This record gives sequence, structure tokens and C-alpha cells, in this order.
Amino acid sequence: MPIQSQLSFIKMNAPGTVSGVLADASEAVARKLGRRPVPPGVEITDFDPLDAATLADPYPHYRRLLASGPVHYNAKRGIYILSQYEHVRAGARASDVLSSADGISYMRVRAPSLLTTDPPRHTQMRKQAQPAFTRGAMERWQEMVDKLSVEHTASLFSQPQVDIVPLLADPLPTAVIAHILGIADDDLAAFRFWSDETSRMAHLSLSLSGMVQGLQGMKAVSQFHAYFTEKLRQGHLLGEETVLGRLVANAHDGQLSNNELFSFAFLLLLAGNDTTVNLLSTLFLTLGENLDQLQLLHERPDLIPSAIEEQLRYFAPIQGLYRTALSDYPVGDTMIPAGSRVLLLWGAANRDPRQFEDPDEFRVTRNPTGHVAFGSGIHLCLGAQLARLEGTAVLREIVNNVDRIEIVGTPEWRANPTLRGLSKLEVRLTRREGASTDSTVLADTTT
Repeated sequence: MPIQSQLSFIKMNAPGTVSGVLADASEAVARKLGRRPVPPGVEITDFDPLDAATLADPYPHYRRLLASGPVHYNAKRGIYILSQYEHVRAGARASDVLSSADGISYMRVRAPSLLTTDPPRHTQMRKQAQPAFTRGAMERWQEMVDKLSVEHTASLFSQPQVDIVPLLADPLPTAVIAHILGIADDDLAAFRFWSDETSRMAHLSLSLSGMVQGLQGMKAVSQFHAYFTEKLRQGHLLGEETVLGRLVANAHDGQLSNNELFSFAFLLLLAGNDTTVNLLSTLFLTLGENLDQLQLLHERPDLIPSAIEEQLRYFAPIQGLYRTALSDYPVGDTMIPAGSRVLLLWGAANRDPRQFEDPDEFRVTRNPTGHVAFGSGIHLCLGAQLARLEGTAVLREIVNNVDRIEIVGTPEWRANPTLRGLSKLEVRLTRREGASTDSTVLADTTT
């Protein structure tokens, strides 16, 4: 890949990264010197979203947060934490006060992407991206998603014991996103590598290990940028059926630059791909631990769409994202000071008993359409419907082909403070009597 393209990307993004790191360092010094007093009404917590033990099982910690006040503060990390559904949803919609421009991971990384911009620039970018994610676009992708789901699940049903992650959860979303972007099959391995490596940026922190992880992620992004730029130079990726081709065709407000096109492609790579990987891997875990709910789906396959919404609530693929308070932000009777980093905990909000009855139970009849697994407000995930398409297609194949899921050994979770998903899940699948072994036959798509 052309080294000049990678250098150009680094030059373009380095100022935002450096300024973010300096802002975090300045904030850390101010905390140590006691210049950031905690406001009255804020509860001090030892909940640490970057702690490995917490990442392994955050739900007991969420229950403790939810059982106490609306605003918590972690002095070690210097972050304010919102966990209750009401306040998380309100915070996500308060984009005029809680800004995304400092980045959405723990450390401040300022970049010109849809995820990390505020209005009016965000409004313009979202308007540009919207034509690629309309209902009509989803309908055109339905057949492709169904076909790929059948192909990728077929290998699971022919083996006595499988690891769901490398056989299905990782490759299927990659294949879908690659198809939408127009990326050739020969480049799928590199594409998957870039996706895995970019998720390292969620580990970016002032520690040595955090900086190493973040730099590795940035290197992967620059490699993807170089690949992307070269493909555009060769006239690829802009066909009529690709997502970028539709963006260009609908760019009525002016021509999109290569960097703007890359921003949309990277958004799909980072957000659309990894969130769906997490949805698919945890879906098998949930059904294996709740066999009565799988049986209910056998009896009532019309509940499949509801079950996907419940899975998104139950194991939110994105556990939480950060904002920066542009001014003092009131929550109940307390006030989060201007300049503070604020963590909106989607994973905790989706388990809030004030909003969901018996939230730690998985119920396919619940249909929790108000969940915040994809966020809320102006930053509601653009690819949410695509993730639902894939989840629904895979669950339909499970219901049609699998009588029982048995978890083998201990599931292994990815050590990622933002994206919660499995790195390993060994299962034994018991086939349903009479299930078709012909992987070329698409399942009934009626839901």
C-alpha cells in the first residue's frame, strides 16, 4: 500500500489525537491537585469501566449503580457515570450540551467522523449518509444477508461441536459489510484484521499499554485508509449497488471527497461490523442458557424479531460511550460540571428495573423496542437495521435447524471497555428432527 497515503492519513488525524491526549493529561493533573471538586449529590464509586475483572462481568456492578443515585463519579478515571435508563437516554439526546467532539471512547480523540462530530456538521454528514440506509436499501440487501446467513450457519449444523466465533460471528458480518462496500473476497482477511485492530482504540489511555493499543489501532486505520484510497483511484468501490456508490449518487449538496467517503466506510467497519459480531456470538450464549426461550421460538417463530430486540437489550453490543459536558449539565438534583467526561452506560440502562421488569431475565415475548443498545438521539446508530437483518436471519436458521444448544466449557469475553462480545464460545448443537441439510435452500423469510 502506498506509504504516502498512510502518511497523509496520519498527518490529517494526528493533531486531533495529540490535542485530545494533552487535554486528558491536563485534566489528570488538575484532579491530582484537587482543582476539580466533586459537586454535592454525586456519589463516589469504584466502578471502573476499564478494569479487566469488571469487563469480564459488568452486570453485578451495574446493579449496584442502578440501586443508588443517578450520578456517580470515579476519581481514578475522572469520569461521571450515568446508568439509569431515564438519564442515559436523556444524556444521549442532549447533544447541545453533552458533546461527542472529544471522541466517544475513554480518551479524547478528536476526529472528523459521524460518531465524533456535533451539529451543524453532524447534521450535514448524517444527511449525506442517510440514503444508503433507507428502508429501500435494507430491502435490497435482504436477499444477500439471508443467503450469506444460510451459507455461514450451514457449517455449524454439520459438526458435533463448534466455536461459534470464528465460524460464524466473525466472518458473517465481515462478508456482509464487504459486500455492501464492494470489497473483493481476496481482501476479506485484511478487512477482518483491520476491523479487529481498530477496536483497540477503545483501550487508548495515558498508560503505556493503553498508548500501545491505541497506536496499533491507528496503524490499522491508516492501512485501511491507504487500501481504500488506492481502490478509489482504480475506480472501484463506487458501483451502483455499493453503499458508497449510493452516497455519491445522492450527494445533492456537492461532491463527496475521498476522505468523507472513507469516513463512512470506516464507520461501517468499526461500528456496523463489531456490534453485529457481538450480537451474533452472545445470541448463542443466551439461547444456550435459556433453552425454554428457544423452545418457545420453535413454537412461535413469529417472535423472532422480538427475540432479537430482547437480545440487544440483554447483552448490549456497545456497553457505553463517552461525552464531554460543554456547560454544567443538570441530572436530577445534582450538576455535572462543564468540561467533565461523562460515560453513558447503555448496558446498565438496558438492565434498569425502573424501565424493564425483571431486567436480568431473557424473555423473547418482551419486545423491548425502547432499549438503547444502538444509542438514542442524533447519534442513533445508522447501521442498526442492518444488524437487525443479520441477527434475524441467523436466529431464523437456529430456530429452523437447532433443537438444543449446550455451552461447552467457559465462554471467553473480549477485553474491550466499549464493545462487549465473545472471543470464544464452544457449543454442541442438537439438530431438529427433519431439519434440512441443504445449505442452498433459503429458510422461510416470513417474520
